[in-house]
Amino acid sequence: MDIQHPYLLFLGDAKDQLAAKTAQGVAHWRPEWCVGQRRLEGCQADLGLTDMTLEEAWNAGAKTLVVGVANRGGVISDVWTDVLERALMQGFDLAAGLHNRLADVPSLAAIAAQHNRKLFDVRHPDRSFDVANGRKRSGKRLLTVGTDCSVGKMYTSLALERGMRDSGLKADLRATGQTGILIAGSGVSIDAVVADFISGAVESISPANEPDHWDLIEGQGSLFHASYAGVSLGLLHGAQADALVLCHEPTRHHMRGLPEYPLPELKVCMEANLTAARLTNPVARFVGISVNTSHMAAGEAEPYLRHLEKELGLPAVDAFKDGVAPIVARLG
Repeated sequence: MDIQHPYLLFLGDAKDQLAAKTAQGVAHWRPEWCVGQRRLEGCQADLGLTDMTLEEAWNAGAKTLVVGVANRGGVISDVWTDVLERALMQGFDLAAGLHNRLADVPSLAAIAAQHNRKLFDVRHPDRSFDVANGRKRSGKRLLTVGTDCSVGKMYTSLALERGMRDSGLKADLRATGQTGILIAGSGVSIDAVVADFISGAVESISPANEPDHWDLIEGQGSLFHASYAGVSLGLLHGAQADALVLCHEPTRHHMRGLPEYPLPELKVCMEANLTAARLTNPVARFVGISVNTSHMAAGEAEPYLRHLEKELGLPAVDAFKDGVAPIVARLG
């Protein structure tokens, strides 16, 4: 997918700020791509962007209306349809990461075809992929991996992209989830790819590049999560990663959604990820630990990070609170 920006972020009738977390992520990481927000009556979310009509956003240069709100069930609400139809007629493309496809709404599909507009259902890949070949490709690659799901892999990948670019390094996010795709403007929702083709899909979004260029591949799941380990393994093989960053949330007592599965020890998790990664890159190595300390008690985070650094011999950071400079320093 190659989504055109700038964006107008559509918040619809979001019931609260959390319902608009996709739009919030886009606005945070790509503010230069966002000309404004479009809200309907009763919307309880606000990104702090200028409220705009479709016409105002079009005149401001917006190319794509991004549905940045999720409702119960991830459906395209009837309340939204009128705005989406008018956006297509105005000249916008549409992009959404919902379970329901824009392309499956008959009126949207018909208007898009009539006006030669594109519908981007970022949760659903829009192409087929070859199986992976595992051949060495030029360029450098970093993959974020996790002890569990939802521990900060996307945030860490984006923080690394920003930090590396600020340091003068060549770096681009390679998104593998719906929110990441909207932030990056391209990518593939890897959990919707047929299993045999996961590694091939990762190879396709991270092709050969300049020798000093870094692809920062957004990780998914965890090798230790019984539900999603297959996706994680496919990413490790397809990424052919030179560098790995482990993401961790230390206050959890078990894997998300699986109370009978405890979180792995960090060393055990790292060893398993290295073993898998070295199938396609024998020199893969860890370069840092990214820890989500937001649920730790006051005063606990800093000693914990310093303990990890001493135990593992790698920089340990909270990417949200402190940034990722110590990890970036190992990649220059």
